[in-house]
Amino acid sequence: MKRLYLVRHAKSSWKDPELDDFDRPLNKRGKRDAPFMGQRLSKANVRPDLIISSPAKRAAKTAKIIAAQIAYPLKKIQWIESLYAAGTLILLQILREIDDSVEQAMLVGHNPGLTLLAELLTSEAVDNIPTSGVFALDLDLGSWTQAGEGNGIPVFFDYPKKHSTGSG
Repeated sequence: MKRLYLVRHAKSSWKDPELDDFDRPLNKRGKRDAPFMGQRLSKANVRPDLIISSPAKRAAKTAKIIAAQIAYPLKKIQWIESLYAAGTLILLQILREIDDSVEQAMLVGHNPGLTLLAELLTSEAVDNIPTSGVFALDLDLGSWTQAGEGNGIPVFFDYPKKHSTGSG
């Protein structure tokens, strides 16, 4: 059994319309929500063996914030360019290339790819992983190379607005 955490980057800023999409930073809400979710993951004792992230600025910052909260060494984060704007085929390929010594992996990336991957793996309607959302699933397999349609079992789905007090 393998555990996979799908993490969508925190809310990004659209303040500078001239900025390339890849370079968009986190906005005020993103800077608040990413540490909040990192703390929730830490309290839930989430300890991935591997964090793989898109190098896009907003995803990279989210990955670093969460890694710091769960005591994952920042220098061990793997940056994979193809995670940026990845569809399900690329995401599945990334999963299938994870070393089998890894029992728990975290992918930090973007929608719609992450939501579509969650739906493909679990054969359930996830609808949307919101910004800073974490969708965790168990994969009933011995090797990451076997990751595919329907072999995922949802474990939890958490995101900041579940805990909102109306200030958002």
